Amino acid sequence: SATNFLEGLFQKIDKVYQQRDTLQLSVEQRRLVERVHLDFVRAGAQFSPEKQQQYAEISAQLASLTTDFAQNVLKDEETYEMLLSKDDLAGCPDSLIEASRQAAKDRNKADDQYVITLGRSLVEPFLTFSDRRDLRKQAFEAWTKRGELDPSRDNLKIAKQILQLRQKQARLHGYNNFAEYQCVDRMAKTPQNVMNLLENVWEKAKESANREREAMEAFVAESGEQLDGGIQAWDWRYYAEKVRQDKYDFDESVLKPYLSLERVTESVMAVTNKLYGLQYKLRDDIQSYHPDVKTYEVRNKDGKLVALFLHDNFARPFKSGGAWMSEYRSQTRNLAAHSGEFDGVPIVSNNNNFAKGTNTLLSFDDAKTLYHEFGHALHGKLSDATYGRLASTNVLTDFVELPSQLMEHWFDQTEVLKEYAKHYETGEVVPDELIRKLKAAQAFNQGFATIEYTACALLDMAMHQLDDYGDDFDVSAFEKAELERLGMPQGIVMRHRPAHFLHLFASTSYAAGYYVYQWAEVLDADAFAAFEETGNVFDSETAENCRKFIYSAGNTEAPDELFRRFRGRDPKIEFMLKKKGLLLDA
Repeated sequence: SATNFLEGLFQKIDKVYQQRDTLQLSVEQRRLVERVHLDFVRAGAQFSPEKQQQYAEISAQLASLTTDFAQNVLKDEETYEMLLSKDDLAGCPDSLIEASRQAAKDRNKADDQYVITLGRSLVEPFLTFSDRRDLRKQAFEAWTKRGELDPSRDNLKIAKQILQLRQKQARLHGYNNFAEYQCVDRMAKTPQNVMNLLENVWEKAKESANREREAMEAFVAESGEQLDGGIQAWDWRYYAEKVRQDKYDFDESVLKPYLSLERVTESVMAVTNKLYGLQYKLRDDIQSYHPDVKTYEVRNKDGKLVALFLHDNFARPFKSGGAWMSEYRSQTRNLAAHSGEFDGVPIVSNNNNFAKGTNTLLSFDDAKTLYHEFGHALHGKLSDATYGRLASTNVLTDFVELPSQLMEHWFDQTEVLKEYAKHYETGEVVPDELIRKLKAAQAFNQGFATIEYTACALLDMAMHQLDDYGDDFDVSAFEKAELERLGMPQGIVMRHRPAHFLHLFASTSYAAGYYVYQWAEVLDADAFAAFEETGNVFDSETAENCRKFIYSAGNTEAPDELFRRFRGRDPKIEFMLKKKGLLLDA
């Protein structure tokens, strides 16, 4: 804030901005001038001194509250544990049993005890495979109440305060609500454009999810089980897996031994080598911040150093949950004369939270997550901008997920699986029949997954489109009313409920912006279709264009123009709907 309000600084920036048409700037230089000017405007540099002081105070309060919100979620995840015996893990695969035993060891439990934490890599498999409905309910309720587990850590109160402060920010800028303020600097431009996309997908996904629930109910009836209250939220993953096994003869636990962390990592590095010529060399001699972290030097096909890459894959106490990409330094060419090879080279990290075991075996979703984060990392490694402000992931929020989600597509390509999905004990290549079953089952339960996500995005936009938050505003009551209005299918709960919705309340980037994953899904499905249309998903010409316009360009041009330069047209939604199985002819 202090820099934004330095006396005379914005006036100089504004003078350059006003003269940009006459300064003979390159496309990238003009973009830099416009982006820096907008940064200062959105930070309040045009305000009067009184408003600047008010804005700075709001920003300081938000910084404190968002930090408290994140720490409260982390504390709940650190302290909660469901202590079990081995008999309590009936139905769970060996990999989950091993991981829960490791979690118990990490917490100094007795040798015959096992622990399920609120880490996604433990709780989701437990909800999928545990035969104990009572324990599934116990784990699910704790998982969905993160941020509410201790009255002294009241994240709903914090969320309300954050919403109120954001509304004040929006009003100072002249907008009716925070959603309007956020969308102006995104590809979507307006909240209504966001809602048009989300509501289009929502109605189709509801029909699909309801069909999926009916299939589970039929399975339960045929098996002679009696479920009190029918399919509940803690039942959905369990019975969805049963139906998938019954309908497609696909058991994900059979696939998991072929997806060791070592093999999946090897595969994603090989894929990026084949597409973009990247070569990775493990540097054991470089000390990182934790013994579990592996550090690689990354060079291009000509041997030029392009990045240092840190791979931090395991969950541990005091590490934030989830998965993310970070940069300790972004790429830049704006350097002093006689700079060395290492100067300006990005230092990029991927952070996951896989459950550490003797052999870390990944679920299909975990492997996709690794590819996803590697796509973000590629955005940093392949960046080729002159100025750091325009480099890497410094793009509009609804473009930033395109590089990551696009990368996911290569993981389940048959040629990749046949080369790298090998049994962690025997080295056996994944059988063709298992791949066939995997692909046949891929569209299954997509209604559930789409509802679970889209409900979050719709609630996010609805909350941030409110023009006022009175003292009587209740976040939980608003959540309940909005989901009832939307017709939330029975047995599904939002993937991120407000009290632990870190995307919304631990920072500002994704506030009124959780929709960006679905927006980017439209882009990534269309972009991958460009590879498929050549008949070769590793087509070199398409890969070079993808590198140039998606991974390397950063924010040097407007994102919609970059996509048009790659694809030759604007994106089409049909590719995304087909991928999700939400088109009638899909």
